[in-house]
Amino acid sequence: MNESPGGTKKMPLHQKILLGMFVGATAGILSNIFAGDSELLGKIVDNVANPVGQVFLRMLFMVVVPLVFTSISLGVAGLGDSNKLGRIGAKTIGIFLITTGLAATIGLILANIVRPGDALDEAVRTALMAEYAPQASEKTATLANNGFGIHTFVNIIPRNPIDAAAKGEMLSLIFFSLIFGLALSRIPRSASEPVIRVLEGIAGAVEVMIGFAMKLAPIGVTGLIFAVTARFGFEILGSLLLYVLMVLGGLFLHQVLVITTLAKVAVGVGPGEFLRKTRVQMITAFSTSSSNATLPTTIRTAQEEFGVPKEIAGFVLPLGATMNMNGTALFEGLTVLFLAQVFGVDLSLGSQIVVVIMCILTAIGTAGVPGGSIPLLAMVLEMVGVPGTGIALILGVDRILDMSRTVPNVTGDLLTSLIVARSEGAKLRIGPESEQPEPAAEPEHAYAETSAR
Repeated sequence: MNESPGGTKKMPLHQKILLGMFVGATAGILSNIFAGDSELLGKIVDNVANPVGQVFLRMLFMVVVPLVFTSISLGVAGLGDSNKLGRIGAKTIGIFLITTGLAATIGLILANIVRPGDALDEAVRTALMAEYAPQASEKTATLANNGFGIHTFVNIIPRNPIDAAAKGEMLSLIFFSLIFGLALSRIPRSASEPVIRVLEGIAGAVEVMIGFAMKLAPIGVTGLIFAVTARFGFEILGSLLLYVLMVLGGLFLHQVLVITTLAKVAVGVGPGEFLRKTRVQMITAFSTSSSNATLPTTIRTAQEEFGVPKEIAGFVLPLGATMNMNGTALFEGLTVLFLAQVFGVDLSLGSQIVVVIMCILTAIGTAGVPGGSIPLLAMVLEMVGVPGTGIALILGVDRILDMSRTVPNVTGDLLTSLIVARSEGAKLRIGPESEQPEPAAEPEHAYAETSAR
């Protein structure tokens, strides 16, 4: 803890958020145990806890579009040379594919070894299908309406970038931002400089707005976690316990072993330092269940904690929040095999390789919002002969899994920015000499100062 100007101790932000998670989880679990079917509890969740959490989430989502546009445009313009842009882009996509492929493979290996689907009772399966079938049908209908194929990639190029931004079509917004930044680097400096100054001003204002949102984080997280735990049925958890443990175990292995090992080997940052410096990012990811909502914190962590150059962070991290979903790929791979086992579908090695490939591709197409992977998961199931509506079996526990898989999603993005920055010769802030005293909790103009550096 740090001392405020008045000499009193101040609690760091990550500790406030953790405290909020603990309070919300404890209150929610106790409420579920003693008043799980209470109408009053439902009203508290719907009219108090969830709205409080949604205010925090909306404050973060509110700045995502201007943050993505300004950071990518300025990042690309700052890179300048189109050859350098192409080189960094190729490295970024390559690392995304490698880490996502590793994650999906871990999920398949665990599912083959433990075979959690064999342990699910037939009566439980029938009950879960009956309870969650309407939600499953809605998810598969969403997939049917949106589709996924060559047109998905064609539609990345927006007809109207403003309309794409309004609809939250992040890949389209990223594409436009890339082209806009590249165009700025090609016009005379006398013409581009005023535009760049305007973008930098917008970026600075966005940073301050993020600071406002993060002040609400402890309260917002308390509401979000309470809403989840108060509604979370332990009967469902017990029925799917082995599956839940497999997913959580796989995510833990990927986070603690794969990502930190890559960080050590490729960048030289030790596992302890990596996990310590990313703690606020991981807590934010877990509580919001959204890579997009965590993006401001991810960029801040990369620049302030590790010293990633602004133009590289601004290019790699918004791209990663939309395209690099390590945790999602692991979840999808394990879930496909789990449901195949439940329905008695024996997947050959070739089919499982197809599952890995599709997990990588659908992870790229997954929206960086809570539950964004479920519709595409239904598509992968259908491809290998498992009923898409089988997702009904896991919808009851997906919220807690969604929160958990968002953590390696965002730390995978951060890892990519570190590897790219190191490969480009940037001097990163790593090692014992880089350790600085804990910053004061939420200084009023922390984000504005960051953007002005």
